[in-house]
Amino acid sequence: MTKKLLGIFFLFFTTFLLSGMLAFAADDPRSVPNNKFGVHILFPAELEDAAKIVNSNGGDWGYVTIPIQAGDKDLRKWQAFMDNARRLHIIPILRLATEGDYFVTGTWRKPNYDDILDFANFLNSLTWPTKNKYIIVFNEVNRGDEWAGQANPAEYADLLSYAVTIFKSTSQDFFIISAGLDNAAATTDSSMDEYRFLSLMNQEIPGIFNQIDGLGSHSYPNPAFSQPPSVLNGESIYSYAYENRLAKRLSGKDLPVFITETGWSKGEVSENLIANYYHTAFTSIWNDPSVVAVTPFLLEAGTGPFLNFSLLTPSSTDTPISTELKSEPKIHGQPELSPVVLAAETLIDPNTLPLKNFSTEKKPSTKNLPSETQVKVLAKYLLHML
Repeated sequence: MTKKLLGIFFLFFTTFLLSGMLAFAADDPRSVPNNKFGVHILFPAELEDAAKIVNSNGGDWGYVTIPIQAGDKDLRKWQAFMDNARRLHIIPILRLATEGDYFVTGTWRKPNYDDILDFANFLNSLTWPTKNKYIIVFNEVNRGDEWAGQANPAEYADLLSYAVTIFKSTSQDFFIISAGLDNAAATTDSSMDEYRFLSLMNQEIPGIFNQIDGLGSHSYPNPAFSQPPSVLNGESIYSYAYENRLAKRLSGKDLPVFITETGWSKGEVSENLIANYYHTAFTSIWNDPSVVAVTPFLLEAGTGPFLNFSLLTPSSTDTPISTELKSEPKIHGQPELSPVVLAAETLIDPNTLPLKNFSTEKKPSTKNLPSETQVKVLAKYLLHML
């Protein structure tokens, strides 16, 4: 009976207080010192190598972009990923994906409302390292092979709007980023020029760019992933600026930009020249204050089809490109950390928790913590009691 009463109390307690008193909006990452260096990875095991690049030479709290597929909601796996990101001072950006295999070409399943709801519930069950929980809502949706064979800006705008509503109702700390688009795609029977795609999104849902928190960009040096950084047009590494200006004209909102894919092909450009290109890009183009993060694709491709974009060798050793990125001066980022993480660090030492007799555990003190943190600490205590 005691457990049942506690369970009922806990349900009302969390529903009322956590939905009200703790409903804070995601922070603008441009308002604090920010280390914009990052890298795109495919697997959680790559975090250690990623940290060696993004937090090198004075850097701290750099970024990683990583996809999470609809069928990969393994709580232990992804909580371990979040814990390691916290330990290594990495800010995770999770990109939603449906079914598919990075090493098999084909068409990705079109996502639906149920996918969004499941992702929101699962990702909110994790303890993130930072207050902002960065989410990219799918990938290059102006390509037919990324949207069940036929690009559809109206459908994507509707799904993106729904994602904002669902994720924000789960936690206001979710920071919703639109999909990076293929900046070289032409308007065909299956795909669509990205600027037309963005305009039609806003035509379907006026003000859609007012709803999101950040603008995703795949600012590749096209055509052929080979153009020098001096080329500043709508298909180059400067395409993020064209995208951002269009979104601002459609919405009036100055969106922070996340360049979550970019890079030169080693099949077209030598590694030494790519290293020089990255130096120029980071110091002369992506130093734009509107750019929050740049996560080049890809840290490590092994011997797969993305080998020409890999920053590391197939044996995970440095290349001239990764060496250059490590040598770039960086800053000590200072993102706001997760209130749950801060509370746990302040009040709970796992080595001192009893192995049994939880009913005798004393309630942790919350006297000197802000009210929103008090609620989460008390909620954690109640969970121990159930």
